[in-house]
Amino acid sequence: MRKHLKIFSAVLSILLVISLLSGCKKEENAEIVKINLNEVVRSIFYAPMYAAINEGFFEEEGIKIELTTGQGADKTMQQVISGGADIGFCGPEQVIYAYNQGKETVVFAQLTKRDGSFLIGRNKVENFKWESLRGMTIIGGRPGGVPEMTLEYVLKNHGLALGKDVNVITNLAFTATAGAFSTGTGDYVALFEPTGSMLEKENKGYIVSYIGDVSGEIPYTCFFALKSYIDKNPETIQKFTNAMYKGNLWVESHSSKEIAESIIEYFPGSDVDMLATAVDRYKSGDAWSKDLVLGEAALTRLMDVIQSYQADLIPERPPYETVVTTKFAEEAAKQVKK
Repeated sequence: MRKHLKIFSAVLSILLVISLLSGCKKEENAEIVKINLNEVVRSIFYAPMYAAINEGFFEEEGIKIELTTGQGADKTMQQVISGGADIGFCGPEQVIYAYNQGKETVVFAQLTKRDGSFLIGRNKVENFKWESLRGMTIIGGRPGGVPEMTLEYVLKNHGLALGKDVNVITNLAFTATAGAFSTGTGDYVALFEPTGSMLEKENKGYIVSYIGDVSGEIPYTCFFALKSYIDKNPETIQKFTNAMYKGNLWVESHSSKEIAESIIEYFPGSDVDMLATAVDRYKSGDAWSKDLVLGEAALTRLMDVIQSYQADLIPERPPYETVVTTKFAEEAAKQVKK
């Protein structure tokens, strides 16, 4: 009888351990939050985000990222407003436009603080000067998008009048500009990396200037969500921001080659050396916002650029505190140890 009791007790103990382990697993799984994140385009410009995903920083925060690409800032905003994405990643101008359309979206973290475009010409040019573009045709970006507005802002600052001194093509889809240039359209094209490096590798074009360096600091790509989503999910937004802050720190402390090796799966057909060159261009160009904070002066400068491009794009400037919150980025700097 005692033998049977011992066996019974042992079986109960095993079952109890299995039950506890199973319960822990369920509890652990229950803590994982899936976030649908829609990025505006795929670019090396966003290396810290891809590194944060691949280095496991989102997993550390209990988040699983489902990443999709909108192929346009307006499309990314549409995904967020329609509920197709929880968080959007594109230029903060979309949040300003949404405000003027009666939609409440809020930026909670800034990743890039400069334009990510490079000007590519058909020939190598030593000591390139923007004034040399007089009489040339440039393939630009989508009308109303920050890449196009920044390009035109730089051209105007160098005394070049659009349609008179220089022609800018703006009716091509983002994904078609490099191909159009390769087949003979235009004298120059504005492209993100790694597309510029790919053209150089194929001897089809040569980078002559980093537009982000010439235009100066400007809030370029940020993370945002519906105000209602942020209000309902502040802990999730904080964990997301923590993960991105970790990604920024990791990129800052690792070599361009290490970064390229980490994120190469996002760029099929690329090689590590070419990606490392592209990463280094952004690193040396001080493209990334290390603290993730979108300041009021930076947002004001963006609106100045937009209104210098086309005043009626922003009928009303939104109050800074209505479309931006800095508390999550500031808290991330406190919670994440360097």
